[in-house]
Amino acid sequence: MNGDYLNTGSYKSIITNCALFKKLPPQTSRSFLSLFHEEDWPKNTCIINHEKLFYHFHIILSGRIKMYQVDALNGKELTLFLLSESDVFDLFCLLDGCEHNVYYECLDDAKVLAAPMSRLRSWLNSNPHHYKNFLPYAGTQLRMLEDTVSDMTFTDISTRLLKLILKNVNKTSKNLELINDLSNKELANLIGSTRAVVNRHLQKLKKNGSIKLSRNSMEIKDLNLLLHLLENQGGKSL
Repeated sequence: MNGDYLNTGSYKSIITNCALFKKLPPQTSRSFLSLFHEEDWPKNTCIINHEKLFYHFHIILSGRIKMYQVDALNGKELTLFLLSESDVFDLFCLLDGCEHNVYYECLDDAKVLAAPMSRLRSWLNSNPHHYKNFLPYAGTQLRMLEDTVSDMTFTDISTRLLKLILKNVNKTSKNLELINDLSNKELANLIGSTRAVVNRHLQKLKKNGSIKLSRNSMEIKDLNLLLHLLENQGGKSL
């Protein structure tokens, strides 16, 4: 990859926000980025070939990509992560060298950087002190998985949905982001529920005036009410 790409807005954003780049000096960032090439993935692209994930590492430049599992018996989906700009995958394959049996699907037209896993491992072996840059991101993912398991074990659907909504409210603008235009089915996959159950709870939130629903769109109308509802249901502060 040409180092001039570092001067474009999208790459500056990636370098600023991605945990892998934050502490890299400019020359090292250029060396790291030179391992990658750019790919465009249309909306609804599904990656079900585990070998592609095993042999390539990706950084998202734009668009949302969900990482999910499917029950082989009943076909039920569970979204493990909803990835967006500056997120990476597959970190597990990079760190342990083992195939990871998960699937990916583009929820938007996506642009990613891709690098052969072998070249990235070789670069890291030559620059072993940069492995520490992966630790904060890996730690965040582990905490998110821990929270998901705890919620699905100990909390009801209403609480899970409230926490999902509030977690995706922009703290500055107070607007709902990342999940604001997802279907009820996709929302259900994020909290381990069904489309019908999620729809029922969303209609209750709409009726009490805390959210506004329109076709493929959800807006926050009363953030304080949502926080109050979560508090009354014993949810943790976000």
